[in-house]
Amino acid sequence: METPIEVVRTHGRDILASEGMQLEKTFMQHGDVSVYAHSVGAACMSIRIARALNIRLDERSLVRGALLHDYFLYDWHVPSPENHRHATMHARYALRNAERDFVLNDIERNVIERHMFPVNLRPPSTKEAAVLCLADKICATQETVAGFAKAALAFFRGPANDL
Repeated sequence: METPIEVVRTHGRDILASEGMQLEKTFMQHGDVSVYAHSVGAACMSIRIARALNIRLDERSLVRGALLHDYFLYDWHVPSPENHRHATMHARYALRNAERDFVLNDIERNVIERHMFPVNLRPPSTKEAAVLCLADKICATQETVAGFAKAALAFFRGPANDL
């Protein structure tokens, strides 16, 4: 059986090599994790969840939608008129960009568009979208907590330990 990262490489090779995904490496998502790393992590987590729960689904569409779920292609940490409502709007921006750069099926569209439930009020309507929605929350929480833990350790370590 292929590992989750092997499944991601198999189904997402063209997406991973795209200019947009390479651009994602320059934008931070949560803490010091790039949008690219977050997207790959969410795709891998989605495969782990689907396998652990024995959910029969379209792995290819799950992976491709997961890789593109945050394909908004801007730095949301920099204030601007376009990204001041990032939490509620970025799924739409990601879908728009993904449709421009790739041929998507309906499942992939649903994965991208519905991943921010319950912040956005439209729930996932496919198994693939529901799995990615959960995987995204798990990954975002892990990334954010890791960032806080790193900052807390640096704070409490303090200058006395530098002697």
